[in-house]
Amino acid sequence: MALKAKKKAGTRGKTPAPAGKKSTSVSRALTPFEEMDVLFDRLSRGLMSRMGFPALGEAGWPFQAHAPKVDVIDRGKDLLVRAEIPGISKEDLSISLGDQTVTIRGETRKETKEEKGDYFRREISSGSFQRTLALPSAVAGDQAKASFNNGVLELVLPKIENAGARKLNID
Repeated sequence: MALKAKKKAGTRGKTPAPAGKKSTSVSRALTPFEEMDVLFDRLSRGLMSRMGFPALGEAGWPFQAHAPKVDVIDRGKDLLVRAEIPGISKEDLSISLGDQTVTIRGETRKETKEEKGDYFRREISSGSFQRTLALPSAVAGDQAKASFNNGVLELVLPKIENAGARKLNID
């Protein structure tokens, strides 16, 4: 019975390839914090929504801002990194590049005031996030380009041609 619940070793964090296709995904084990995020998301989407409550992210849960959704697309000569970061201005974003990493940081602060007669309301909200991605290949940071439109950040990161493995002749 315990064997049924056990997963194959080395399959955590992998996305299976469609039938007949070669897998090109980069696999790695999830950290304990990432596993907790996945479990929390499943709980909020499944159980909470069936009970009539909004999912935690839909209700403005504070953890939502800590992990923008990101796609990394290998286009041959470059990598396209696309991140959904709604509600933040480009002035509040910063991007750092390493040889095989990209870090996206953002910070926001919003203040609203409302006064009507003897009624006064003031709300202040602030938040920040940081996400560091491991890239599948080394990139040329000095040739990278970034754009930000309608809450979507796009980074075009040219690959370094001779990075990584090379053939070595035996003498």
